[in-house]
This record gives sequence, C-alpha cells and structure tokens, in this order.
Amino acid sequence: MTPQPPPPRPGPAPPAEPRLVSGEAVELDVRVARVGSRALALMIDIVVQAAIALVLFAAATLVIDPVRPRTDAAVQGALITVGMVLVLVGYPVCAETLSRGRTLGKLALGLRVVRDDGGPIGFRHALTRALVSVAVEWPGLVLPPLTWVASLATMLGHPRGKRLGDVAAGTIVIHERTPAGWGWIPGMPPPLVQWARTLDLTGLDDDLALAVRHFLARGHELAEPARSRLGHALAAEVAAATTPPPPPGVPGWAYLAAVLAERHRRAAQRLARVRAATATLWPGLVSPPPDPARAAAPAPPEAWGSPRPAGVAGAGPERGSSRPAGGAGADPDWPREPWPTPPWLGGNGAHPDWTGMRPPPVASALRRAVPSEQQTDG
Repeated sequence: MTPQPPPPRPGPAPPAEPRLVSGEAVELDVRVARVGSRALALMIDIVVQAAIALVLFAAATLVIDPVRPRTDAAVQGALITVGMVLVLVGYPVCAETLSRGRTLGKLALGLRVVRDDGGPIGFRHALTRALVSVAVEWPGLVLPPLTWVASLATMLGHPRGKRLGDVAAGTIVIHERTPAGWGWIPGMPPPLVQWARTLDLTGLDDDLALAVRHFLARGHELAEPARSRLGHALAAEVAAATTPPPPPGVPGWAYLAAVLAERHRRAAQRLARVRAATATLWPGLVSPPPDPARAAAPAPPEAWGSPRPAGVAGAGPERGSSRPAGGAGADPDWPREPWPTPPWLGGNGAHPDWTGMRPPPVASALRRAVPSEQQTDG
C-alpha cells in the first residue's frame, strides 16, 4: 500500500470587501464609483478647466498688451504658472471644498468625494487630492506615461476604486444617486388564494421568480408587442415548473402575481419558523417572531381596489372576461366587476387568457386587435 499524501491545507480565506463604517460605528450602504464613471466625470472637468484657461488667457492678454514693452519673459512665465495653478489646482480645490466633494463633472455624473468614514471632506482633503493629481495623475508633471499607468492600476486593483490622490487624502468617491426602486407589484388575487395553497413550487427557481417580479413591477415600461411576448413566455415557463395548472379564465398577469405572492408567503412562513426556533435557543439574539397567522394571511384587498401609483396601474372592468366563482363573497372590498385590468393598461384594455399556453392570436396579447371605436363603445 502506498501512503496517501496528506490533504492540502486550506489557505487563508480571501479578504472580504471592506465596508464603509462611519465614526459612530454605523455601517453605510453606498455604491463606490469605479473607473468608468470617474473617467467620464474627469472628461467633463477637463472641458471646464479648458474653458477657464481660455477665459484667464483672454483676461491676461487684455492686461499685458498695454505694458508688454516693459515686461520681460520672467513676468510672462510667472503669469503662465499662476494661471496653471488656478486651473489645475484652484478649480478642483474650490469646487470640492464649497460643494462638499463635488466638481461639475462629478455633479453631472452623480458622484461625491467623501472621507473613508463617510463624512464630508474639507479643504485639506481637497488640496491633497488636487496636488497628487497634478503631480502624478492628471496632467502628471512627474513621468506622465508611467504615473498614468500606476494611477489606473491603483483604481482597478483597489477594492474601493481609489486613485493615488484618494489613498493619500483618505477619501473615496461614491454614487449619490440610488438605483431605481421596484415598481408596484400586484398582490395575491383573492379569488386565487385557495388555488395558490395547492401549488407545488419546488421547480420554480430563484431566477425565474426574479424574472416574474421584474415583469410585474416594470411591465408598464415595456412597449408592445414585446411586453406580450415576454409575458406569454414567462407564463409558459412558470406553468411548466409548477402544478396544478391555473384555473380557466384567469388573466396571465393575475396568474403570475398569484404564484409570486404564494412563493413569498411560504418564504415568510419558513423565516418565521427559523426565527422562532432561534428564539427558543437564544432569546436575546432575535426579536419576537411574527405571528404565523398574520404571515399566512393573504395580501390586503386594498392592493387591488385602492388607487395605484401614477403611470403604473389601470382601473375599471374588462370586456369579455370571466371571473372565477367563489372569490367574491369572502371579501366585500373585492370589486364586483370582472377581473381588473393589468397594472400597465387603462380602462379600455382587454386581457388575454395566457392559461391555455397558446401563442397570442394577435401582435399584442394585452390589447386585442379591434378598432379603437369598438374598444371605447365596449
């Protein structure tokens, strides 16, 4: 028997990405600006600095021309040096100090310079960043090509995207503008509550559920017929991954909303059970668990009957639709009319029946191909 080599010893774990923690030990959720956005901001600042340089040159010409015979090359060189200092150092220092970390380029891109602890920068930080930038970054008076490469490598390799000036000044550049939030998502349709309890969601993976969530939240931003094709494709994928099939006559968007709401309800129940078990072992670790009955309750009817956000929801009954039986009597707030319109249509929109998993008969499966006069009269 040959001796087996010892198993390799696990190496040190890769260092986690550093987090931004304020001076009060509060973790801040910010987005660090990377090379792309900072390069665009620098280009805008270079254009602004060129405009300032032209203005200073024109003003100096008007002042020097009358006394040019009495000036020598040293005076002209001194004026050029003063102008370069004002443009390359004075502009970023004044802008970042007065606006708390923003130049015109950063303002246009939604960026801001802050300290490593998230606080606003001062004159010292702005001056340090500007001097390092002029010396070794842009324009880089010391070995320009080599220092440009070193600065770019520092920004690409640093976990917070810092350049040499940020390293010296103890600052970072962050995004002030936050990404767009989720749109309004319809909750559980009350007529589908009992059917949704019987769903087998083991085949519905996270990626497909996230795609459905995106579609329901941002469907109003999509144009036809791409929206109808995407909705039909998502409904077909969900139907292939879940059982039982949806009841007949259910609109496709309501079917997707019911599946997503049921998945969220079951996830909330699992979380409540885990928190309850953890609380029995270590009561001080977690807050009191939520009421399971409240977690299992369906979405409140006001998500369907109340006014929705502007530009997202529609209202009113739909022509040619059928409502499943057994869902209206239990909830007096549920509208007495047939199924409401999808969240992205107006009162005249007719919904498709995606439950049959048939291709849309027309280019738009959400609006039927009938003349506008007939839609209005209906």
